[in-house]
Amino acid sequence: MLATNENDVLDEFFRTGRYRVRGGSETHATSSPSMDISKASNFERYIYDVVGRNPEVVRELWWEIDTRGQFHVGGTPFYEAVRRSCLVSGRSTHVDRLRTIRTIEQRYGVVIDPHTADGLKVALEHRDAAVPMICLETALPAKFSETIVEALGCAPQRPAAFADIESLPQRFERIGVDLQAVKNYIASHGA
Repeated sequence: MLATNENDVLDEFFRTGRYRVRGGSETHATSSPSMDISKASNFERYIYDVVGRNPEVVRELWWEIDTRGQFHVGGTPFYEAVRRSCLVSGRSTHVDRLRTIRTIEQRYGVVIDPHTADGLKVALEHRDAAVPMICLETALPAKFSETIVEALGCAPQRPAAFADIESLPQRFERIGVDLQAVKNYIASHGA
């Protein structure tokens, strides 16, 4: 099962076989920000398996992305391999997230984060009642307090380790836009 938010590049692919990279104007800032993508990282690895681990085919498909912004394998043997992989997908919106957070809290007394809500919303749409569903939470609800307050009317419980975190000093170093400077910093501060 694969869930997306409003940035549904992967849901579109699994439904149609069309993989279309989104531009900045088509990429939305949402209440599940870890899914706010326009081009899926590591998707190339999945496609490599779908095309029978043929690097030439992957190279050709990524050439299409680089030159046309998309590729389409719908109606091909590659899309049949996608279908055989048994991955199903779906899309969740902000309203869906809020509803799922509210429903899970009311039914089970558990507060979930927005990303988990996206996953649960889609999983419940595809669920086979005869098969147990397991859901692993993807983030702490406390990291998304604004959305939790909107869904439930109160802030999520904050883990003790997060107590007063806003008042702690922030540490950072500025590094110029220079590849060698970044490499040097990593080399001198790495393990």
